[in-house]
Amino acid sequence: MPVPETPLTARVLLRDRAFTALRDAIVDGTLRPGEQLREGELERWIGASRTPIREALMRLERSGLVVTRPGRSTRVSELDATAVRDAQPVVAALHELAVRLATPVLGPAEIAAMRSANEAFAAALERGDVAGALAADDALHQVCVTAAANTVVTEVLDQYGPLLRRVERVRFSSAAGLGSVALHDRMIDACATGDTATAAGVAHATWMTLAEPAPEPVVSGGHGLVLAR
Repeated sequence: MPVPETPLTARVLLRDRAFTALRDAIVDGTLRPGEQLREGELERWIGASRTPIREALMRLERSGLVVTRPGRSTRVSELDATAVRDAQPVVAALHELAVRLATPVLGPAEIAAMRSANEAFAAALERGDVAGALAADDALHQVCVTAAANTVVTEVLDQYGPLLRRVERVRFSSAAGLGSVALHDRMIDACATGDTATAAGVAHATWMTLAEPAPEPVVSGGHGLVLAR
């Protein structure tokens, strides 16, 4: 059979790089809801060819971050309350599982990393740095996801987590986000003492708690929602 000219590893790396760049730009608001994504512009920006760009866009569509109309255009999706409600319990359950798997194997270095991330999270919220708060929150939860060492958990969270991150960006831009600091502290304390059940329960509650309507609209019959973290 003919051997492809492009090494498989290089292609995978380009596809993943394109996906990560586009995902992050959508989550942080650089690419706003409704904005059209043109392949030529994306190729120049990301530095990848059309094939990995298209593969990344298909993956983003499965994640609910873009909408493609065949033969017409690909646009950043609007925030959809139904999609968020569908993803929320899945993401919450997987973070609960990650903490349940991770707690018995966490050492002092991992606990210290979580505490440091929560301090950075609180400081970012205080100064109104939404991007910094999201990054610190990611770092905190990633400690347990990494320690859990479960590839299925990682893959599903990579696919659906960004959908909830878009909603979090709204929450972290207000004082409501400060309530998440205490929840993080409770989870970290439980992890530190080896209290797996409590740590896992707090992790689940952190992702499932709902707060007041969002200051920006979440599309679905006019009803907004914000996830408390």
